[in-house]
Amino acid sequence: MEKAAVENEGLMIPLIDFSVFLNGNPEERKETANAVLHGFQTAGFIYLKGLPFSSDYRQHIFNTSAKYFRLPVDTKMSHCWTTPAANRGYSAPGREKTTELTNIEDIKKLREGNPDLKESLEIGREGVPDHPNHWPEEKGELEGFKSIMTKFHDQCKELHMEVMRAIAVGMGLDETFFDSFTDEGDNTLRLLHYPEVRKDVFTINPGQVRAGAHSDYGSITLLFQDMRGGLQVKSPNGTFVDATPIQDTCVVNAGDLLARWSNDTIKSTIHRVVEPPSGDGPVHPARYSIAYFCNPNFKSHIEAIPGTFSGESEKKYPGINSGDYLVQRLAATY
Repeated sequence: MEKAAVENEGLMIPLIDFSVFLNGNPEERKETANAVLHGFQTAGFIYLKGLPFSSDYRQHIFNTSAKYFRLPVDTKMSHCWTTPAANRGYSAPGREKTTELTNIEDIKKLREGNPDLKESLEIGREGVPDHPNHWPEEKGELEGFKSIMTKFHDQCKELHMEVMRAIAVGMGLDETFFDSFTDEGDNTLRLLHYPEVRKDVFTINPGQVRAGAHSDYGSITLLFQDMRGGLQVKSPNGTFVDATPIQDTCVVNAGDLLARWSNDTIKSTIHRVVEPPSGDGPVHPARYSIAYFCNPNFKSHIEAIPGTFSGESEKKYPGINSGDYLVQRLAATY
């Protein structure tokens, strides 16, 4: 049922057929749930196959994303990202700096000297008062953009809930334990474009990356990547290992809030996007990926999950509001 998607430097990321959890009998679902939980506890990352997204549908989403990034810069800047509380809109190359640093001034210096080579569009759930999404004008090849992306946002929300159900089953909890924490869909669909770049950019500046080393903030992240490569995950040895793309899979990693929620029994692992494997010619082609950042509902109060501690003294973190925590983390990044 399970094999290694990545196995190197003491890091083993499993490849799990999630259709068995979605459609299997109780024994098969339990076995799959155990594999999901074990992957998050040991690597912090899993690859899922057998998802309800056909190859053609995935390609349709990627093609629609690419059309957005072909818009003129001035047009994209009119959809600009505004505040951490909203977390919606377009971020130009260099706007965000993903890093392990936490000091705002240190991050600012790093951003100025070594900016990430990417641009993105953040899409939140529709209908949130005071925080509208910034949709492009629907004309030409962007006809239907909003409906395509809101549908995909909703489908990813359902997948988030199913993965959390698998975690619950793996932990011996009621399957619906996380449902009341995830049913509002306070998640962010991020379309990502890493523009084509000359290979000598990485030679001239050995520290240059497409996205700096960081952990994610929320519960889990669903990452759909093209076949270009460049994603790396930090191993237990402290080295970075290639998380090579596998056709028709989704890479799923646990975030900092889930690690905190699990009393650190689940790992939120550092990862980055670097120069991809080298092909012919002086230029690396553009890379596209789509990340769906999943969070507990923003109104949720997060405390250590039952079963991850024996007594109150074993709780590593005080309770915290999900929305407040995420705004705090985003404020340091932009």
